[in-house]
Amino acid sequence: MSGAYTMLSQSIKGDSTDTTYTTLQQLKIFTGDQMMYANVNPSDSVSSFGVGTYSISADTISEHVLFSAGDSLSDDTLRTYKLLIEKTPKGYKQIIPEIGTPPIKLTEEYESVGDTASTALDGVWKMVSVTYIKGKDTVSEKRTEYKTYYAGHCMWGVSYADSLKKLHTGIGFGKFELNGTKLKESMKASTFADVRGHEFNIDIEFNGADGYTQTTINADGSKNIEVYQRVKK
Repeated sequence: MSGAYTMLSQSIKGDSTDTTYTTLQQLKIFTGDQMMYANVNPSDSVSSFGVGTYSISADTISEHVLFSAGDSLSDDTLRTYKLLIEKTPKGYKQIIPEIGTPPIKLTEEYESVGDTASTALDGVWKMVSVTYIKGKDTVSEKRTEYKTYYAGHCMWGVSYADSLKKLHTGIGFGKFELNGTKLKESMKASTFADVRGHEFNIDIEFNGADGYTQTTINADGSKNIEVYQRVKK
């Protein structure tokens, strides 16, 4: 299952609903033993993401989600979902027979979009700290953010509170290239208009094999400095 997959369709079937969506933008990445997904509804920019580990037994994948967030909610309790997997010519189809309350049947079809590229960034990362610097002003922010790099694709998901302590969820995903300490992210989809469809050139400094610091210089000369730690199984 290792690779990157874009969702082609999502079907929800229950006692009072039977709907198929084809406009929801979702990317899902399976590394060797971890997974992450992120999605956004283009019509209203409502987003969600989840990250965790997975295991395979015959035609069933067990996803062990350690953190997820959607719109104004987040959940850091460990949950396991069993997905029935069916290989297709383009990728695969996954079925969760019962999920939610009241229970629904969730079916999603994916197309493989990953490549065979391998980089030192491959894997799942969690943000340790983020600092915003403008002139002589330095501000530290508090938020929960995960990033995944694999098969030439990248994604991130963030859960943060505004000044009124209301939670929000944001995501972004697309392709990436790493040349030494220079990272380029080409973002296909995002909650945020200033991210969606744009490229970002980021300086990377590795802190051993399991940590890195990224520095992004904004158009106004300000800097975002983010520190990440590798998430291990």
